[in-house]
Order: sequence, then structure tokens, then C-alpha cells
Amino acid sequence: MYKLFLPNEFVTSVFEITPEKLKRLGIRGLITDLDNTLIEWNRKDATEEVAKWMRMMQEAGIQIVIASNNSEARVKRFAEPLNLPYVYRAKKPLGQAYKAALKKLQLNKKEVAMIGDQLLTDILGAKRLNLYTFLVRPVAESDGFVTRFNRFFERRLFNVLRRKGITMWEER
Repeated sequence: MYKLFLPNEFVTSVFEITPEKLKRLGIRGLITDLDNTLIEWNRKDATEEVAKWMRMMQEAGIQIVIASNNSEARVKRFAEPLNLPYVYRAKKPLGQAYKAALKKLQLNKKEVAMIGDQLLTDILGAKRLNLYTFLVRPVAESDGFVTRFNRFFERRLFNVLRRKGITMWEER
């Protein structure tokens, strides 16, 4: 059961994920969470560094869809200036958001990876569809109310994974 919560890779930030790495994995599309994955949960717009990373991906032929549990206004404000499709109020880890994102990408799920900062939403939902997953270290130390609740359970899951000998960011 713990395998549904185990990401394929732990990365410190999205900037460790390169087009070359994705192409080696056969990945042509990304579904990415927004809050605390790409930018802080309380930041409204993309940083120049994030925008540059996204342009690099797009120039390399890697498609990107934002999938966020947040409101349309929040996700739209981030995604539209970058010309990115998005899914809002995604209700992750439920499968409908991932299926909607896959439809926007028009790719086989073996060609798509999920990037997120939470085991209970991003990773669980993606693993249920057998997507390749990257768990990033959250970009902010703080979280919104619902996420704080999820982090409580996430810490327990991290402890289970450690006991099983799985190394994460801090052990690398």
C-alpha cells in the first residue's frame, strides 16, 4: 500500500528536472501542481526563474498542464501569462483532474509525469493512474490551512518510508 505514496523521485526543486532527464525517461508532458511546488502558496505570479524553466521545457517540446486544487482565479492568474492550460479545483487525489490534464496534453500516460509537493494529493493521485512522479521539497516553509492538515499525516508517511529504508531529500 505504501507504494501509492512513494514518488519515483525526490527532487529538491523543479529546477532539478531537465528536458534531457525527461526525454531519457520517455516523458513528453508534465502535470504540475502550483502551490508550494512551483511558487509559494501565497505568491500570485510566477517568478522569473519559474517562467524561464517553463520556457525551457516548452522549447524542448515538453508540454505542461497546471493541476491545482485551488480556485480558478488563483490558477488562471498564474497560468495565463505563461500560456499554460490548467485544471482548477482539481480535487486531487481523485482521478478526474489527472484525466482532464491528460486529455489536454493528448499524450499516453506513460509519456506524462506529475510534479507535486504533497504525498496525499499529488503523488497518491498520480500513482493511482501509474504516472511517473516527482516529489519536490515545498518551496515555502508555511502552508495554507488544509495543507497543514495534510502535512500532519504526510510526516507519518515519511516515517514509514524511512523505516522501510527509503531515502528522501535529507538523506541524500
